[in-house]
Amino acid sequence: MRKIILIGYMGSGKSTIAHLLSESTDFPYFDLDRIIEEREQKTIPELFSEKGEIYFRKLESQILKEMIQKEEAMILSLGGGTPCYAGNHLLLNEENVISVYLKASIDSLYNRLVEHKTNRPLIAEMNESEMKEFIAKHLFDRSYYYHHAKHTVVTDDKELDAIVAAIKELT
Repeated sequence: MRKIILIGYMGSGKSTIAHLLSESTDFPYFDLDRIIEEREQKTIPELFSEKGEIYFRKLESQILKEMIQKEEAMILSLGGGTPCYAGNHLLLNEENVISVYLKASIDSLYNRLVEHKTNRPLIAEMNESEMKEFIAKHLFDRSYYYHHAKHTVVTDDKELDAIVAAIKELT
């Protein structure tokens, strides 16, 4: 069965779009980070702190493979860094996967993230210029992996319904 996998930078709308897409397709929605947290009974920051990034990335890759191998159709949103490790970007091209990169500009990402930056430890203490530079650097570093998605949907200045409709057209 088909898996719609959403990738993109933090603030690109993966969770929101996945939820709306799930409602309009009746495919169940899963968030890879939430699955990891439930399985480990720890938050992602706790896992990084207590077991390290290598442990987390191995576990993340293992669970991603498990989700792709499941028989059921689903919508799965990945963490912003997931495609960048352990060859995960190659899984985006599996036969039963419809992978979609939710692409947003630096300014759009900044505007979305600045309102909720206290909930994002990586950017919580940054000022505007530091935050924009951080986003730009990460997007540059990750773009190779993000562009392995089968499809790209630009989200700048688009209503949520239009983004969901664009993704549904791809399926």
